[in-house]
Amino acid sequence: MCAELRRRGGPRRQSGWAATVGRSRGRVAADSRPRREGGFTLLEVLIALLILALALFALSRTAAIQVNSFDALRERTVAGWLAADVLERTRLSTPFPPPGKSDGRRRFGGRDWRWQVTVQDTPVATLRRLDVRVYLNSERTTPMATLTGFAGTDLQR
Repeated sequence: MCAELRRRGGPRRQSGWAATVGRSRGRVAADSRPRREGGFTLLEVLIALLILALALFALSRTAAIQVNSFDALRERTVAGWLAADVLERTRLSTPFPPPGKSDGRRRFGGRDWRWQVTVQDTPVATLRRLDVRVYLNSERTTPMATLTGFAGTDLQR
């Protein structure tokens, strides 16, 4: 009967245990196709490496930008501290400073700085406005920090 079925419709398909045993003995079913071995082609590997290289380049660029912005933030912070220090020293040295401008240079936080204090009158006769600007020694136009405070006889304890 098996021989008759094979003549009419081809080999009989097996399933389950019989199919496994048939394959393990070297028999190949008529409907099987060549199977691709596991692994990646060279093109797939090259595309993956290209994507990885682009991602690493983007990450390194982002890290460099973050380092630069951290450096600028650190300089602005130190300039702010210096501005607060100059304002307090001005208040302590002359509790009611005369209107006008004064400037100076100072080494602070490992850098050379230039500061400028502008004292102005206010509508209140016993108060003066103090504007402090701090510049990097090489910068001449844009202050790294600006701080405004007040000094006068009404503010003393």
